[in-house]
Amino acid sequence: MKRYDLRHLKDDFYDRMAELIDQGLKVGEVGIFLFEVGDFSHIQKSADFVRGLGHDLMNSLKFNEVDWTIVIKKVDDETKKERIEKLEATRAAVQKAEEEKAAEEKAE
Repeated sequence: MKRYDLRHLKDDFYDRMAELIDQGLKVGEVGIFLFEVGDFSHIQKSADFVRGLGHDLMNSLKFNEVDWTIVIKKVDDETKKERIEKLEATRAAVQKAEEEKAAEEKAE
């Protein structure tokens, strides 16, 4: 288990977090990432970001009044690839459904 403090990056911690997951953690290893919550939208964005990378988000919690922690478990490349493909297929299906609904509404 490794702990990373990303508070100094403020709202711009996503690229560094991805880099640390890929290069700093071994497959199956857990990383704890600490970041500052200025805008609470980063809490959901960070969860979505980890999901988009294909890794396991094990926990997300408020650390103190201004800081947040997320706990991530790095998965193997095959699992990561499968999850990303599934996520992309789901996004494509949702987009298609939204486009069909918009076309139906326009036709009415």
